Amino acid sequence: ASPACTELEVVMLDWLGQMIGLPDQFLARSGGEAGGVIQGTASEATLVALLGAKARVMQRVKEEHPEWNEYEILSKLVGYCNKQAHSSVERAGLLGGVKLRNLKPDGKRRLRGDILREAIEEDIRNGLIPFYVVATLGTTSSCTFDALDEIGDVCSEHNVWLHVDAAYAGSAFICPEYRYLMKGVEKADSFNFNPHKWMLVNFDCSAMWLKEPRWIVDAFNVDPLYLKHDQQGSAPDYRHWQIPLGRRFRALKLWFVLRLYGIENLQKHIRKHIALAHLFERLCTSDERFELFEEVTMGLICFRLKESNELNEELLRRINHRGKIHLVPSKIDDVYFLRLAICSRFSEES
Repeated sequence: ASPACTELEVVMLDWLGQMIGLPDQFLARSGGEAGGVIQGTASEATLVALLGAKARVMQRVKEEHPEWNEYEILSKLVGYCNKQAHSSVERAGLLGGVKLRNLKPDGKRRLRGDILREAIEEDIRNGLIPFYVVATLGTTSSCTFDALDEIGDVCSEHNVWLHVDAAYAGSAFICPEYRYLMKGVEKADSFNFNPHKWMLVNFDCSAMWLKEPRWIVDAFNVDPLYLKHDQQGSAPDYRHWQIPLGRRFRALKLWFVLRLYGIENLQKHIRKHIALAHLFERLCTSDERFELFEEVTMGLICFRLKESNELNEELLRRINHRGKIHLVPSKIDDVYFLRLAICSRFSEES
């Protein structure tokens, strides 16, 4: 009904993919079936990828074991993520009706290849079927980056769908100097980040790319006569790439932001925020009352008073009560800390 919406979305996600340095095998311009789609949130993208992975593994296992019924296969499926992954990953498992294992990361809070391999091999020995892994680039609590390259190799070995969740930090990949953090992205099956978090696009706009959208389409496609049309197959039918059938013209706001700012100004915006984060980091380390909880890589600073959790909670209450700025805390291994995220285009050094 709205070919312009579809066409602009295809083009915008190719533009955006090229801007962040995604390999061509994710883009529509590669001439294959791959391409991008705008979801509402990263939570949706994680669920959509999980359902695609589930459709793919169901077909494979049915061919290998025609005697197994669907219920038997479903009860054996298992997915994996870093214990520090966003709660929406766990939620995707609940909604998708599959087991998800939260794996304990290494000392730097990163999920590593050997940790994943060990879990997968243990589950295979126990008769389970590993089918889905979420690698997080920029965890919610402390913005750490899973070892994507290593995880990608393990997923390839075991034919497991790899979804990359870069919801917040993905915007920084517009700047070439941060792309080392997405090394190994070519091994993923799907990739997602939110321009509405750090790229000046208003909510909701979550960009997702798929190498093989057919698995999602197969999982979601019910085509009653009233939804059939003459142009089937000539362009992506985006309602099959998402949970709701209806969709809004979200590519338009992306087009406005990209045309208004251009790549250079968006890079300046990201670099300025990261520079401000490093300024706040220096202010923290030069004050003997405070300590950093995590190394600063993006626009997020995790810091705390060198005191009890209770005192840090009191500090947070006072800061938020004043209403000037808003901080969101987190807790890892029973250590309570404050998180300052620089995300407003009006933030200045002063």
